[in-house]
Amino acid sequence: MNQPRPPHPPLAGARCPDAEGVLTGSYDHASAADGPGPQVRAAQSAEPETTSAPGPADLALSDLHDSVDDPLLSAMNFLNEVRDRHPEALSLAAGAPYEGFYDVEDVHRALRVFCDHLRVERGFDEARVRRTLLQYGRTKGIIHELLARHLDVDEDIRIDPEAIVVTTGCQEALFLTLRTLRRDARDILLAVDPVYVGVTGAARLLDMPVHPVAGGAEGIDLADLRRAIRDARAAGLRPRACYLVPDFANPSGLRLPLPLRRALLELADEEGILLLEDNPYGLFPLGEERLPTLKALDTRRRVVYLGSLAKTVFPGVRIGFAVADQRVAGEPGNRAYLADLLAKAKSMLTVNTSPVAQAVAGGRLLEHGCSLVRATEHVREVYQENLRRLLHRLAVRFPAASSVTWNSPQGGFFVVVTVPFDVTDDLLEISARDHRVLWTPLSHFYEGRPRLRALRLSVSSLTGDQIDEAVDRFAGFVDASAPPSA
Repeated sequence: MNQPRPPHPPLAGARCPDAEGVLTGSYDHASAADGPGPQVRAAQSAEPETTSAPGPADLALSDLHDSVDDPLLSAMNFLNEVRDRHPEALSLAAGAPYEGFYDVEDVHRALRVFCDHLRVERGFDEARVRRTLLQYGRTKGIIHELLARHLDVDEDIRIDPEAIVVTTGCQEALFLTLRTLRRDARDILLAVDPVYVGVTGAARLLDMPVHPVAGGAEGIDLADLRRAIRDARAAGLRPRACYLVPDFANPSGLRLPLPLRRALLELADEEGILLLEDNPYGLFPLGEERLPTLKALDTRRRVVYLGSLAKTVFPGVRIGFAVADQRVAGEPGNRAYLADLLAKAKSMLTVNTSPVAQAVAGGRLLEHGCSLVRATEHVREVYQENLRRLLHRLAVRFPAASSVTWNSPQGGFFVVVTVPFDVTDDLLEISARDHRVLWTPLSHFYEGRPRLRALRLSVSSLTGDQIDEAVDRFAGFVDASAPPSA
């Protein structure tokens, strides 16, 4: 099998991705064959005629925040639009979880399990159970103790539940952390290159510059991280934290070896910066071995751990969390967790995370003894088989003499493929239209959309047979796009 080198172009600033009609009026239960009822017809007749010509502008784009016109914030929309235009195409682009085990009844059962937990273990009466689910609820969340149990059981992280903030998706946890760390224009974020678009997108919204750190062959280049920290300080800037995904990063698929994790923690302590550890894929190794998270190895409170239940429960639950046990000095004798300050910011952003959604997530945790390792046993087998199948099919379609190469991740969802031509958005459109297969240009993960001969494939949302067919279609696209000498 080909063993390629992941692309590491000498670029600054890595970034990544990854009409609905409204019926007005009311329906009078008339037969559908008779057309809309009289109240709907009245609403329709009262609507002004529309034309295709746009009216005068009400706002000037130049008067709005710079981020709203940033191409970075359009990456997700572009990929979704291509998918919507070509619904028949098989998607090796989506990083969405596998849906084969989803069942709406699981939501109802999880709610019942959580309510029983409140009654039996917490001793709540019916009025308090109802209030817990249906009122606004605690800003820091209502399942923080269950998440602390999960971290203990699955990750060997022993944490005070009060150091956990439950958020509306992991993206909010990231946003709150950056908002709290950024004091003024001198503060910057470091991020391993290439990086998930949500990180740089959130930083843009907060006017927080992101400085790249080379990923290297193992997931982070410590010499480059130290250089980036010291160069920033020499320029009068304050590097507050470094964001990274130690396990099967998006898009590279790389996993930091254990010695490198320990060395990274030592460097963070020496240089006085935080590490923002994002861990959406750590439960999905290709084999059985899971490495300890940075937070599990963290003895000096250098790591803010960003968690998500999107890949382990389901994305629609929209539950993320931040573990921020760093002590913050305030008034003499008063020390709070960083989590308490994140909660203050959250109270002015989303106020609280939906207690109903938390109850569903809490019920799923309780069903499995708060172990997401146990909860994801079957879907983990799917991801392992899909990754093996993708790598095998690539080897079949692109033998050793081929100019197409790829890396071989030890888990997660993503594989980086290099091809003998520049990968562009126009080629993705052609691939979707003519070959009925989708993938993600690697340029979407970098600042300025550089011309790269690389792309990302994802294994998470298809079945094994679909992966075989998708790779065959992808091979047809590559054959049609490659120059004659390739």
